[in-house]
Amino acid sequence: MAKDSDSFVRAIARGFSVVEALGRPPGRHTLSEAAAFAGLTRATARRMLATLVALKYCEADGRYFSLRPRALGLGLSYLNALPYWGYAQRALEDLRNEIGESCALAVLDETEIVYALRLPARRILSANLGIGSRLPAHVISLGRVLLGALPPEKRAEVLAAIDYKQITPRTVTCPIRLGEELARVEAQGYAWIDGELDPAICGIAVPVRDQAGQVVAAISINTISGTVTETEAKKKFLVALQRTAQDIRTQTAAKG
Repeated sequence: MAKDSDSFVRAIARGFSVVEALGRPPGRHTLSEAAAFAGLTRATARRMLATLVALKYCEADGRYFSLRPRALGLGLSYLNALPYWGYAQRALEDLRNEIGESCALAVLDETEIVYALRLPARRILSANLGIGSRLPAHVISLGRVLLGALPPEKRAEVLAAIDYKQITPRTVTCPIRLGEELARVEAQGYAWIDGELDPAICGIAVPVRDQAGQVVAAISINTISGTVTETEAKKKFLVALQRTAQDIRTQTAAKG
């Protein structure tokens, strides 16, 4: 962890590392566990935990510490700051009701996507994913759209940082091939992935842009692998996805 400076306060970084440690399953941890997860000494972790308890971000129960509801506000502050988030909830609900498939909105965080919204359909049973869940960006359609929108220098930097492990037999594990795929995604305006993260799931995604035309998020429709081809998914879903993305952009501008 960096040293204190005019632009870095180490105590704040340590505090956030403890909050993240407490957020790991099963959601309650001892002092030693929190210190280990946060990469801190027991003495430092003890001070951080005492401060968080005093601020009511976490609570102690015997040997165990757990987050309190107030900690949820840290994440909601980010979501509420997204100018498009409020309208996107309604727009994705309408899309899910129209299409009958799972819909999601995500943003990029380095090599991962983070779900800002996720509305599952009944026939896809993946309740373990929700707001705040993270997935490797390069193996899902949402991530491919967001990676494809990066400036060339940043894209090269992220591609170099990706862990190219074989998740399924279809996973792209070659940086050169992935770079070519991202160029294709950028050119065609959508991404299609079938079975690269989960062999049972396929998805199609498009970018969400701000008023300046910059890609700020991506939205997707996901369904069961084998039920549609890329060509069929384009015919069934792409127009509705693009319309929803444009609606989010338009309504955000009107709100602003």
